[in-house]
Amino acid sequence: MFGIGGGELIFIIFIALMLFGTDKLPEAARTFGKVMANLKHATNEIKTEIQKGVDANGLDISMNQITSTFTEEVDKVKESVTANVPDLGTNVLNDATASATKIKEDFENITGPIKRQM
Repeated sequence: MFGIGGGELIFIIFIALMLFGTDKLPEAARTFGKVMANLKHATNEIKTEIQKGVDANGLDISMNQITSTFTEEVDKVKESVTANVPDLGTNVLNDATASATKIKEDFENITGPIKRQM
């Protein structure tokens, strides 16, 4: 609930008791509840009106067409890249392994005399 822990909730209740007193606290809580319910109802009405406008103008259909066309084009590009360069991952891995092996050999050649002196 809003990231509020038990201790924080108790502190908020204590402050509310200090501000409103025990007589007015139930009335304030009821008023707060009504305000939150009205706010939720108003946001639901706004969402409904926006959805009605989208449906009436056919925007949802055109957005679906645009996204499907975009997805198809991306898939075509992916297919063309993978068809033209199928061994790219293997080649990169082999090159990296060869480079790492050469660096390891060079490092051992350089540190060899140092190890022998110890």
